[in-house]
Amino acid sequence: MTPTSADSDAILLQADGPVAVLTLNRPAARNAIDDAMRAALMAALDQVARDDGVKALVVTGAGRGFCAGGDVKSMQARLAVPPGEVALNGWRRQQRTHHAVAMLHALPKPTIAAVNGAATGLGCDLALACDFVIAAESARFAMSYILRGLIPDGGGMYFLPRRVGLARAKELIFTGRTLEPAEALRLGMIERVAGDDSLLAEACAWAAELGQGAPAALALSKGILDQSSELSVEQVFALGSQAQAICYSSREHQEAVAAFLDGVAQRRAARAAGQPA
Repeated sequence: MTPTSADSDAILLQADGPVAVLTLNRPAARNAIDDAMRAALMAALDQVARDDGVKALVVTGAGRGFCAGGDVKSMQARLAVPPGEVALNGWRRQQRTHHAVAMLHALPKPTIAAVNGAATGLGCDLALACDFVIAAESARFAMSYILRGLIPDGGGMYFLPRRVGLARAKELIFTGRTLEPAEALRLGMIERVAGDDSLLAEACAWAAELGQGAPAALALSKGILDQSSELSVEQVFALGSQAQAICYSSREHQEAVAAFLDGVAQRRAARAAGQPA
């Protein structure tokens, strides 16, 4: 793999052909997210979004875990400020967290979370923000916010119900209990399970498959699908009409139509000459 630039060692970004691998890289802290990692994550996601050579993204964690959520030391620092500043500082941090998760969710390319080890709290939210989740056999998932006296603040209250249904999402959030991959797969929380040793290879192969389509069509389809649960059928049709108009003018569509018509012409000429089509 060829390394690309990142703003912090806490995030590693590598590109292997059309697939980029973003690695959360604080293994000593189980890849818990602090302010520096959050900023580096946003910079890396922006880099992936702008790189036309990258067709899909895999997100994983360094070491034995995917992501243990928010950094507890950061939580301690947040509570140590004067009482009158706690709320405003917390709000600002929330805005940055939401921006980072929204960037991952809205990335105009297929995304796969390759979950190795624990994905808890914000780590679980990050995995669910991806289009697909593949888990190692050693992976564990927990919406553990309630155990810290908190609510899911990284998108879990949006993503989880759409994967497992409202009642099941409430149960997982209210209890904060841990799920093993088999249960997560059965509930529809994740899509695939892989061996620990083959996780990243399987995730990258899947990403390469997902990213083969025309970039404009992929990006526009993803953008509409991600809104479809909140839209009426008329709104989906309207967005689809606008998106299709863009696709009509794309190079990929024009080349695909030309190739199809050329193939038809060649088959007709072969039949006329008495040759197998």
